[in-house]
Amino acid sequence: MCGIAGFVGQGDQLDLERMTRALTHRGPDAEGFHVDRDRALYLGHRRLAIRDISGGQQPMWSRDGRLCVVYNGEIYNYDELRRELERGGHHFVTSHSDTEVLIHGYRAWGEGLAERLNGQFAFAVFDLERERLFLARDRFGEKPLYYAHRRGLFAFASELDALAQHRDVDTDLSQTALQKLFAYGYLPAPHALYAGTAKLPAGHWMLVDLRSQELRVLPYWRFEIEPDEALAARDEGALAEELRDLLVQAVKRRLVSDVPIGVFLSGGVDSSGILAAAALHRPSETVRSFTIGFEEASYDKSSYAERVAKYVGTDHNQRILNLDEARCLIPSVLDRLDEPLGDASIVPTHMLSAFTREQVTVALSGDGGDELFAGYDPFKALAPAGLYSSAVPQPLHEVFRRLAAHLPRSHRNMSFDFKLRRTLMGLSQPEAAWAPVWMAPLDPRDASELFEAPMRTEEVYSEAMELWESGPARNRIDRLLQFFTVLYLQDDILTKSDRAAMMCSLESRAVFLDNDLADFCRRLPHGLKYRNGERKYLLKKALEGMLPRDIIYRRKKGFGIPLADWMCRVPAEVPLRPLPGVRSGWAERAWAAHRAGRADHRLFMWTWWSLQRTLAGPAAAATAA
Repeated sequence: MCGIAGFVGQGDQLDLERMTRALTHRGPDAEGFHVDRDRALYLGHRRLAIRDISGGQQPMWSRDGRLCVVYNGEIYNYDELRRELERGGHHFVTSHSDTEVLIHGYRAWGEGLAERLNGQFAFAVFDLERERLFLARDRFGEKPLYYAHRRGLFAFASELDALAQHRDVDTDLSQTALQKLFAYGYLPAPHALYAGTAKLPAGHWMLVDLRSQELRVLPYWRFEIEPDEALAARDEGALAEELRDLLVQAVKRRLVSDVPIGVFLSGGVDSSGILAAAALHRPSETVRSFTIGFEEASYDKSSYAERVAKYVGTDHNQRILNLDEARCLIPSVLDRLDEPLGDASIVPTHMLSAFTREQVTVALSGDGGDELFAGYDPFKALAPAGLYSSAVPQPLHEVFRRLAAHLPRSHRNMSFDFKLRRTLMGLSQPEAAWAPVWMAPLDPRDASELFEAPMRTEEVYSEAMELWESGPARNRIDRLLQFFTVLYLQDDILTKSDRAAMMCSLESRAVFLDNDLADFCRRLPHGLKYRNGERKYLLKKALEGMLPRDIIYRRKKGFGIPLADWMCRVPAEVPLRPLPGVRSGWAERAWAAHRAGRADHRLFMWTWWSLQRTLAGPAAAATAA
């Protein structure tokens, strides 16, 4: 896993070095540059050596000097692609570097390269003959890729902070991005925090003409729920077996590494299934599993993980922490984020990653399982929400909201009063906006108080609403699956996992996002994912016989921290860095209301704090430079 950076146009080698070295945490093992002053082309790379340690240096050139690549990721079908290319007459120089597949693959397939890849990646290929850059990002957006495009400059980097190290990249805040951040709790691609910057969306490629600097962005793949009703008619046992085989195959692909590898283990069904599958490919005692737990019982899941590890027979590694230790980590974690994130679970995710990195360089994760198999609480809310919205007139709904606002507030994770107020908040909006509003840091009604410009529902939630109303999915379960997989997974979960792991130079590999496995899930009718209140229905069936039933069918428990309580005590002072178009006074009042117990603004406060600390990062880095 690595970090990449580069630009065409204005700037010099000092800009490139600053950009690249801002990514040292992503690639601590080596640094490489290509500078072509005649073409004003600059490419940089930081390497975390995983495969072909001696032969995979970058930037990597083709033997004829026509093609050059900088690349961040892992290609899991590397062997199949290499054999296909060799049969077509391509001659490889490295022994088993997946980077070289990109060079030969681009030569053979051009823009069709990305759709052939099964993996996580962000890369840029420089085509000397055509004088152009070809950039691409993986199907789900596991690996990040930011860019800036203005007259005289095209620049790109793995992280926004690295991009901002170029002296001509504008770091003025985008008003649209600020509103979307507080609407979603994350920034949906292609939006990025700074005006004039963007994220290449998942499943897209980009072409940049070096001579004209014209830019073209196109999708090569889209995730769409397209249920195959023929699957519903098949025997459930046969379907479960097919799913199990796909999971085992996906794990096998992700166990290829020249460095030590382990498995994140929470004790939930996703990570437990991955661990059991890993033990089918290697002696179980050589498979290393990693868990963090907390002394506070209501937030601790380590006993489940320990039971699974003992059942499978793995080399289990566990660390029990005090929640105060986690709380003390918050400033350092937020300071290292390049993009603000309203998901506080980045703190325990980083703690797990740091613990895991003490022994291994790569870890398998269960990211994507909840999104593909309907694992979240809102799936249970859809049916009652539909009945409520059709039966309760708006005036009565407003009465219910006022009554719920006066319920005693609990700081427990996902308490009844919290879920009730959230549900009613979402039901105040059009159906197409239910899902993002249920999870929003900010009540849309409060937005007019925070922002000077209007925050219109149909504009700030445009991505979610368009997704809900378009595509082949026509029932609410499939629409919600589409929302979670296309938006929430890409820009919250995978962003969180990438940053939390790469802060400590750990590569995480999301098993459920394997091309074949995800395509199978995409075609499953929703009744095989969510049935009679049972989430992950077919996945649980598939894991019977691999895991104990009490682990498979136990109640779901998220990776939580006591955020509402923490926000009453930290930070000591309300962070109030002035933001254009934002009324800091409302934020200060919200903070005071939460700490006085008059309101629950935990998600807003975390998002606000994350934004404030993130903005301090580039300024500090620029001053240091």
